[in-house]
Amino acid sequence: MDPDVRDKAWEELRARVAGCRRCGLCQTRTNTVFGQGSVDTPLVFVGEGPGADEDTSGLAFVGKAGQLLTKILSAGGIERESVFICNVVKCRPPGNRTPSQEEMLMCGGFLEAQLLLLRPRIVVCLGNTPLKWLLKTTEGITALRGRWFDWRGIQLFPMFHPSYLLRNDSRAKGSPKDLTWQDVQQLKARLDEIGKGE
Repeated sequence: MDPDVRDKAWEELRARVAGCRRCGLCQTRTNTVFGQGSVDTPLVFVGEGPGADEDTSGLAFVGKAGQLLTKILSAGGIERESVFICNVVKCRPPGNRTPSQEEMLMCGGFLEAQLLLLRPRIVVCLGNTPLKWLLKTTEGITALRGRWFDWRGIQLFPMFHPSYLLRNDSRAKGSPKDLTWQDVQQLKARLDEIGKGE
């Protein structure tokens, strides 16, 4: 895709998200959260929805979970600025509840358009919500994390959401934090393979 065409489409999409009134979440939001990071990246992270800090700032993953995500990426040798980070829904569900099926149906087209324009090689699903939304599976993150799946020719890799890690502080072998460390190393290895042209 011509970079100028893509940039124009990207800005049009951003404007559509900013003005969206498709579902009830628009009534309680402060800001839409389009996502941010590099638009020329092979790697996109998709979370569930914005939290309070994200709703206030209009930026994805800037609260405690986002700060932990930055540390996880850094520990794995991945610069946060080199990836794109967004969510399934672009407005905060009240009380940080899980987005409803209807809310995801109303908003899911925006995520699909983002992925179409970004054309990543890898999408990391952070937690159950993006995993179930993209893979259309009933299986949860605990069963599927750390495994590779094909989604429309893109490699999809589920990992625990950083907010889950904040609630499970153990670093013991087999703990969520230990498994996430294994996952981020596996992710970096696959990213390096792509960088070398496989």
